[in-house]
Amino acid sequence: MLKLYYAAHSCALATHIVLEEVGADYSTVRIDFASGQQRSPEYLEVNPKGRVPALATDRGILTETPAMLAFVAQSFPAAKLAPMDDPFAFAEVQAFNSYLCSSLHVAHAHRMRGHRWVDADDAAAIAAMQRKVPESVGAGFDLIERDMLKGPWVMGERYTICDPYLFTLAQWLEKDGVDPARIPRVIDHRRRMSERAGVRKAIAQELA
Repeated sequence: MLKLYYAAHSCALATHIVLEEVGADYSTVRIDFASGQQRSPEYLEVNPKGRVPALATDRGILTETPAMLAFVAQSFPAAKLAPMDDPFAFAEVQAFNSYLCSSLHVAHAHRMRGHRWVDADDAAAIAAMQRKVPESVGAGFDLIERDMLKGPWVMGERYTICDPYLFTLAQWLEKDGVDPARIPRVIDHRRRMSERAGVRKAIAQELA
């Protein structure tokens, strides 16, 4: 059985949704960020990075959302959530998810976790990072809106592991100061994703 370590309102939601949508046999463990559980010795044995998500498999622990999404898609090929029969198309999926992980999510994290990049007691530097978030996150979503979201799903007609990941990050854009009116296609995608049964179930489990 797979075991997903997650925190509510985190990028772990993307993998949680995909586990639901492929019909995986899995369990979940909630990590409480408010109490610092991600830095506990017990959790650091699971993920030495001290972050979520982490996915326990029968072969070991996986971390990093793009890798976890690809693993689930490959483990449940009947769900057809990635174009495994087309190396270039699969590389496009990986490229999109890598952009979300390495660029858009990092820009978002500057709003709450500036201490990762500057001294925690450097209030001016942290405030400067926070002021930049609406611009940097907005630019990332502008790029997705204009050049990367093929429609109706990220990769076009075929629903893939890219869609739950984009949906997850799009949950945060208003709090990041991004006007949703500037990215109508992303917002429509978010709306349609929210109507999917697997999405609703994963969110309900995380908020229970």
